[in-house]
Amino acid sequence: ELIARAAGAGLPAFCEKPIALDVPGTRAALAAVAEAGTELQLGFMRRFDAGYRAAREAVRSGRLGRLHTVRAATSDAEPPPAAYLPLSGGLFRDCLVHDFDIVRWVTGREVVEVYATGSDAGPAMFRAAGDVSTAAALLTLDDGTLVTATATRCNGAGYDVRMELAGDRDQVVVGLDDRTPLTSLEPQGPTAPGKPWPGFLERFGPAYEAELDAFVRLVRGEAANPCDGREALAALRVAEACETSRRERRPVRVDDAPGSG
Repeated sequence: ELIARAAGAGLPAFCEKPIALDVPGTRAALAAVAEAGTELQLGFMRRFDAGYRAAREAVRSGRLGRLHTVRAATSDAEPPPAAYLPLSGGLFRDCLVHDFDIVRWVTGREVVEVYATGSDAGPAMFRAAGDVSTAAALLTLDDGTLVTATATRCNGAGYDVRMELAGDRDQVVVGLDDRTPLTSLEPQGPTAPGKPWPGFLERFGPAYEAELDAFVRLVRGEAANPCDGREALAALRVAEACETSRRERRPVRVDDAPGSG
């Protein structure tokens, strides 16, 4: 609604995801923007993170060779308030949608099929909301690359967002530093971090600043739109396919997911 109102007033808009919680609502907002001829920039902040930008370059430059496996993981340190869950759209639309977007952006490929599942083990509020606290999805990209994407709301060690990309020449990882809440059990491996990431604002602070700086340059006419609303629609369609797959316990083509027609 707010996007449509901004478009109707002839104003550019910046919107953190989501545009809407369903595909029809997203399409309606995009139609309003297109009709008004205004700009809409989406806040998928990982696109502005230094590590993910380096990963994109590693893939596009050919450094990794033929990309064969991608592993994406998002783990929240603690769950959101119970009242938020029924409004969130669920774990795939609210949380993993970031992974679906960044997989597309880093690899330059589209997700064509998904097979997803989830577990509501843990706090009872997830079962009450019809949501899951932990989920996993196997994504197949349009060139055959396989992607695993996992998420949980209950990672007591800290906030953990990573992406591993493996090719036939090299392998790289995003999100591995001295604050990653991961402890090696190898005799000479790194110990537990002294100050693990507590949440997304701390982990992606510079990226949030960078995306807003990009929006200012867009409004001034100094740069093109780095992430328009169609990117949100593409990621949401993957999330919808995953939710259908989880509910119906079967592989789902993204083009066959609800609202994709």
